[in-house]
Amino acid sequence: MEIYFLGTNAGVPTLQRNVTSIALRLMEERRSFWMFDCGEGTQHQVLRSPLRLGKLEKIFITHLHGDHLFGLPGLISSRGYQGGTAPLTVYGPPGLKDYLEISLSVSQSRIPYKLEIVEHTGGVVFEDASFRVEAGLLEHRIDSYGYRVTEKDSPGSLNTERLLGYGLKPGPLYGKLKKGEAVTTPDGLVIQPADVVNEPKRGRIVTVLGDTRPCEEALRLSQDADLMIHEATFAHDLAEMAHQYHHSTARQAAETARDAGARSLLLTHFSSRYISFDELAPLQEEAQAVFPETLLAEEFSTFPVFRRAPGK
Repeated sequence: MEIYFLGTNAGVPTLQRNVTSIALRLMEERRSFWMFDCGEGTQHQVLRSPLRLGKLEKIFITHLHGDHLFGLPGLISSRGYQGGTAPLTVYGPPGLKDYLEISLSVSQSRIPYKLEIVEHTGGVVFEDASFRVEAGLLEHRIDSYGYRVTEKDSPGSLNTERLLGYGLKPGPLYGKLKKGEAVTTPDGLVIQPADVVNEPKRGRIVTVLGDTRPCEEALRLSQDADLMIHEATFAHDLAEMAHQYHHSTARQAAETARDAGARSLLLTHFSSRYISFDELAPLQEEAQAVFPETLLAEEFSTFPVFRRAPGK
């Protein structure tokens, strides 16, 4: 599980940074990736990345401002030309369905795969045996949502050293123990799964927040997250401007991460006033003063999502 940034700028693209789009790579877990927001030019960014649109499974839109969704029609159209035949589901606030259906209809775009558009107003928007995705309404000029992606715990691995100590070699009995069934060795010893199965692997939590002022819902969605992604449109010397435009400062993002008990924080959605990556350094410094485990998002950079050790 990895985060990969395709765009980190706020409002409009610059020569240095494109507008918002974030990929959650789940190649080991699902052999696919998910996308959060799809600003104008995202498909061009994908071409410069290791991502392949044929592997894109889901897109989650935080809100309907252009810098977060103007890239959708083009990307959806191009996906079919780049080997995309599997179904694609797009989630987002009410109005998303009209936007996409009109755009694709007027442009006579042909979609050679099943496209599903799911509008929501928060709550659980997706769940299967492996993942659960919950959305919550944040505080912005229009309805803007954050997403909490929870990977479900997976069964622990077999302790092969202990099994060999019981004289049990790899074979069908291993499979029964993995399924939670007790087995009996040729010597008549009954082995319970709890005796030889390691602790379950704890699922990871990734929180991706849309544009927002500091608010209680951002805190709730980020509770105990292993990785939290929060906008940092301005440095804190512009806190008044951030509030006026319904955005957050880097320090405010760090305060949310600290108060939520998150493990790590990635800052993104930077104002165009900060032209170079070096000019963003003060944002990282002010955030790290509050929450040390803070990094700046950077175009075409990968950030692994680490699993917590058992009991932590």
